[in-house]
Amino acid sequence: MTKSIRLVVSDVDGTLVDPDKKLRAATIAAVRRLEAAGVGFTIISARPRSGLGWLADELAIDAPIGAFNGGTVFRRDGSVDAQFRVPVAVVNDVLAIAADKPLTIWVFADDRWYASSGEGTHVDHERKASSQEPVITQDFSSLVEKVDKITLVSDDTDLLRDLLEKANAAHGKEATIAQSQTYYLDVTALKANKGDGVATLAEAFGVSLEEVAVLGDQANDLPMLTRAGLPIVMANAPDAVREQISVHTRSNADDGVAYAIDTLILPRIGVPS
Repeated sequence: MTKSIRLVVSDVDGTLVDPDKKLRAATIAAVRRLEAAGVGFTIISARPRSGLGWLADELAIDAPIGAFNGGTVFRRDGSVDAQFRVPVAVVNDVLAIAADKPLTIWVFADDRWYASSGEGTHVDHERKASSQEPVITQDFSSLVEKVDKITLVSDDTDLLRDLLEKANAAHGKEATIAQSQTYYLDVTALKANKGDGVATLAEAFGVSLEEVAVLGDQANDLPMLTRAGLPIVMANAPDAVREQISVHTRSNADDGVAYAIDTLILPRIGVPS
């Protein structure tokens, strides 16, 4: 039987925020109810630090937070607890593989977002998610030693799936390579995965993984969903993710995190739904 829940860790996009990337009042109120019941709360995301600060402020999170899937663990006062970067050889090879493909390349380094193009819907979404403007460039060579994340962006699902397989075959033992959305292929440091990230966060809170509930929706959330005591997947998650996790909540368009807190998490610690 799962132990009593002492910490909740939530993914952000597709989970904590709604489809417009907004944090709803119902979610904020549910997190407050968690805290009132003595349960910790924090977030982990593929986003950079710049895209998480406002969420930390809105939710008053003073505990460690995971950016870049846990590649950077920081606090809202700006202090950094841990930072893992993508190996230079992996960066160079992934950029070379992507160079002649019909896709957009994003590189996150030194808290900045560099992009091969400033056009398109996904760029507009990332402006909101990362809370910054991209630096447009075709030459990433000066960044290779300080890369936190590479994202290959395309709506061609077959292309991204092919690149995912090739990149994992070449570098799966040296880096974390996974899709954070169907149109995003992310490359981060080997320890920058949500499984290790949630373990780091649990340790910071002084709780065991069995006492952690996690919420997520995408393939890059599976490493934490398969390690936590109470994994909860969103209704808007792809079938391939939903099929691997037995506990489901509503979609992020329907206050799924708040619903999970009130009906799945708080009742486990004796708070009636």
